[in-house]
Amino acid sequence: MHLLSASCVRALLFATLLRQVSGLETVVGLYGETFEIPCNIGAMKAEDIMITKWKYDKGAGLSGDLLVKQRDQDVSISATDEYKGRVSMGANSSLLLSAAKLTDQRTFTCMVVVGADIPEYPVNVVIYKTPAGLEISDKADELEIGKLTKLGTCVAKDSNPAANITWLKNNAPLVADGKGVSIQASVLVDPDTGLSTTTSSLEISAEKEDADAEFACSTRPIVGSELVSSPATFTITYSTENIVLQVTAQEPLVEGGNVTLKCLADGNPAPTAFNFHLKGELVKVENADTYTITNVSRDSTGEYKCSLVDDPTMEASKDITVSYLDINLSPSGSIVKKAGQALDLTLQINASGDSKVSWTKDNVKLDKEPEFTKLTFADSGRYECEVTMGLLSQKDFLELVVEGVPVIRRLSKKRGEDGSHKVLICEVEGSPKPAVSWSINGTSLDESPFVNGKITHKITVVPAANLTVSCSVSNEFGADSRTINVSSHQSDDNDQTKLVVGVVVGLLLATVVIGLAYWVYMKKSKQGSWKTGEKEDGSSEEEKKLEEKVEENSQKAEV
Repeated sequence: MHLLSASCVRALLFATLLRQVSGLETVVGLYGETFEIPCNIGAMKAEDIMITKWKYDKGAGLSGDLLVKQRDQDVSISATDEYKGRVSMGANSSLLLSAAKLTDQRTFTCMVVVGADIPEYPVNVVIYKTPAGLEISDKADELEIGKLTKLGTCVAKDSNPAANITWLKNNAPLVADGKGVSIQASVLVDPDTGLSTTTSSLEISAEKEDADAEFACSTRPIVGSELVSSPATFTITYSTENIVLQVTAQEPLVEGGNVTLKCLADGNPAPTAFNFHLKGELVKVENADTYTITNVSRDSTGEYKCSLVDDPTMEASKDITVSYLDINLSPSGSIVKKAGQALDLTLQINASGDSKVSWTKDNVKLDKEPEFTKLTFADSGRYECEVTMGLLSQKDFLELVVEGVPVIRRLSKKRGEDGSHKVLICEVEGSPKPAVSWSINGTSLDESPFVNGKITHKITVVPAANLTVSCSVSNEFGADSRTINVSSHQSDDNDQTKLVVGVVVGLLLATVVIGLAYWVYMKKSKQGSWKTGEKEDGSSEEEKKLEEKVEENSQKAEV
């Protein structure tokens, strides 16, 4: 067997073919198959041909006979050696050659006898064979970034002419550049069959993107479709260039929670050992890339790092904050104070961030923090503060009770809906709840709920005469009392009569005043007419109007 470069073999083959086919008809045969070589007799008629003979060029100026056919006789096979049993005559005097071999690449001649003429028709034969297949062998276990490494060998077996192999990455051709891509090809010729086997080796300096790349080899034979090998992928190895520290924890991270640190490196294969720097403490972890801190506290807040054991300078860091919120309300709980005293209320906040404070009294929102410079009964109630910081919140409360001597804030009366009775209302403040009593008996007693030291007591009375009613309140700290005058229903009627009489008297007095004014006016008017010589009748119309006004007022007074 002879080892030649693929380009050299292809050049020699095509140069030979060109010399052979120059000026001759060429017929292509496929290796191992039967093909037909035509006898181009042109315009000759078959019945004019007396003898047809086929021969082949043996080289060195010699020829070999294959078969002869005389008119009206059967074909006579004269072939010996390699063509014995492989030749026959087809239609139109063509030669049929079976089991084509590369040695059949020569000139075959058809000779015919027509009368006194004996023309010859030479035909050149070329045999093609497609490679048996393509496959990548000697595959690399892994490829290293930046280092020229043999990826594999592609082999195209038993072809003619020799296959030209192209390497592909993700279906794109690779071209040797002497740096990142190197391709070496060779051709091995089988001395028995003459078939060629092409071998192509690829060396490549891989890139990180090649981790998912598919490599293949292909060839495009002269006859038939393109052949492509099965794709192959390779592990790409490279050193760690970047490292990242991931922190996994519930949000927000509060005291008592857990934190998981994970160190991610982009090397391949990934590192299997890491150092975790835990606020001055170094922890080495092997065959894992995580470390969990349990039951964190506010003191756990700070910077954390991870680094490679093999290269401590390759590190990453992350700040971790443990959120906390403490409040102290003083005083808190249930507190009892005396009315008039001062109460110093303080709220202390200790938090890891900015916080917001809100207050309520008896579930009603307050605009600001309560202040108690001088306690009143109205200050009694449940005060609740809520401090929030993000998703964290804390609450505390003050249940304030203000005690002292009861005070009647207001004692009032109003007429009942039917007009025949009176409703007396005594509004009281005090704590503990004061007892309320009246100086007279009434009906329809009504007492409001005792809330924040306030209570309202009502009674309904129907007085037969004018009288003075007192409301008295008391508790363990003292007592208070107030009185109110209540008139009877008859007295109320007399009062109404007096009011009507007063209105009538007022109207009569108004009539007298108007009459007097009229008399003065008339007197002055007459004096004016004497002086000016005007007629008395000149102001009669005005006098008429004034008289009508006096008369109208007189009628109102009579009513």
